[in-house]
Amino acid sequence: MSPKGAAMKVRIYNWGRIAALAAPFLLVSGGLALAQIEGAKRGVAPVASTGDFEVNDIEVNVTGDNPQDARQKGWEEAQRLGWTKLWTRTHGGVGSTLSDSSLDGIVSAVVVQEEQIGPHRYIAKLGVVFDRARAGQLLGVAGISSRSAPLLIIPVTWSAGAPTVFEHVTPWQKAWAKYSTADSHIDYVRPSGAGSESLLLNAGQLDRRSRTWWRVILDQFGAADVIMPIARLERQWPGGPVIGHFAARYGPDNKFVGAFTLRATNSAGIPAMMDEAVKKMDDLFQSALVAGSLRADSSLVLEQAVVDAEALALPEEVKPAEVVAPVDILGKAVESITGVPNTPPPPSGAQSTISVQVDTPTAGDVDKNEGSLRGVPGVRSANTTSLALGGTSVVRVVFDGDVAALRAALQARGWQVSGSGDTLRIKR
Repeated sequence: MSPKGAAMKVRIYNWGRIAALAAPFLLVSGGLALAQIEGAKRGVAPVASTGDFEVNDIEVNVTGDNPQDARQKGWEEAQRLGWTKLWTRTHGGVGSTLSDSSLDGIVSAVVVQEEQIGPHRYIAKLGVVFDRARAGQLLGVAGISSRSAPLLIIPVTWSAGAPTVFEHVTPWQKAWAKYSTADSHIDYVRPSGAGSESLLLNAGQLDRRSRTWWRVILDQFGAADVIMPIARLERQWPGGPVIGHFAARYGPDNKFVGAFTLRATNSAGIPAMMDEAVKKMDDLFQSALVAGSLRADSSLVLEQAVVDAEALALPEEVKPAEVVAPVDILGKAVESITGVPNTPPPPSGAQSTISVQVDTPTAGDVDKNEGSLRGVPGVRSANTTSLALGGTSVVRVVFDGDVAALRAALQARGWQVSGSGDTLRIKR
C-alpha cells in the first residue's frame, strides 16, 4: 500500500471513530430539540373560523420549470377548479370563470391535504377557502343568520387507553380545526391549544361540575357553554382496520347528545374517517339545537342584582325635619370627641359591590370560600371573577350595606380582614 493510501485509510478510520463517539451526544441533543419542538406545538389553529366558503378534495397534477413554479401553478389551478365547484354548488349548471388576479383577491387560504413535489411536477389534493364577504357578493349569497350561542369545543381523543386534547396534535383536533363552519348553525369557539390552553382544557375538565370553575374557563374564551366531541380509536391489529367510536356530549354536566361508529381500513385512512366524523358530529349538534336540547346552561350566567330606586325611597311622612336634626347634632358631638367623622349607616336595602381577595390553594377552596361568603348575613351574591389556583383569587360580593359593615360581619365569623376602599383581603 502506498503512503498516500495509508494516510487516507487513517483519515477514514479517525472520522469513523469520531462519529461513533459523538453519536450518543447527537442523539441526546437531537432528542431534546425534538421534544422542545413537539412540546411547543400543542394543536392546530382553526382555519375558516369566520364562516368562509371552503372547497376540499381538489386534485391537481401540473408541471413547471422548478418545484416552486410547479407548486404555484398547482395552487392557481386549484383556485380555478375550486371557484367552479363553489359556483356549481350554489347555483348549479356550469361554473363562472374569473381571472387569476380576481381569484387571488377572494381566496383567503389554500389548505394542503396531500402533496408530492418533484423537480418539475406537483401532484396534490388541496382545499381552497374563499372569503365570505368578497366571494359572497359575486355568488349573491349570504351566511346563516340564526346561530346558537358561542359554544366552546373540547375535542377528546381516546387512543391506546389514554385521553388527549391538546397535549399533542391529534387527527381529531386537526379535523375540527380545518372544518368549515360557514354552513353550520352552531357557533363553534375552537381553541388551538397554544399557551396555557393545553393546561386549562384537558380530558379531566369533562368531569368537573363546579359552575365557578366553568364560568372562569368560558369567560376566557368568550363562550356561553361547552360541547365535547369524543373520539375513541380501536385498532384491530397492527396495520389492520381502525374502528372509531364517536360520542357527542354537552354542558358542564356532560350530557349525552348522540353517538355513531365509523371504520377505516388502516391507519392511513384515519384522517378521512375523522373528516367524515366531524360532519356527522356537526349534524348531531345541529339536530339537538333544533330540538331545543342544546341550550345554554342558566347556572353559567352571572345574574346582576337589580335595585329598584322607587322601592328603596322612604315616604316623606317618616322623615320629618325634627327627627333629622338630633341625628346631625349627635353626629357632630361624636366627631368632636373622637376626631373621627361619624358616617350614618346606609339606608335599609342599599347594596355595595365589594372585591374580596382570598387564598385559593386548590380548586375545592374556591367553592368553599364562595359558600362561606354567601353564608355571611347581608351577602346577596359571591362569585369568583378572577381565579388563581395556588394564589389569591378575587370574589365579587354584593352586600346589603357598606364596606365597614361587611368587614365587621366577616370578623364576627373569624376572618382576619385587611384592605381599604372597596377591596378587602381576608384569611383565616
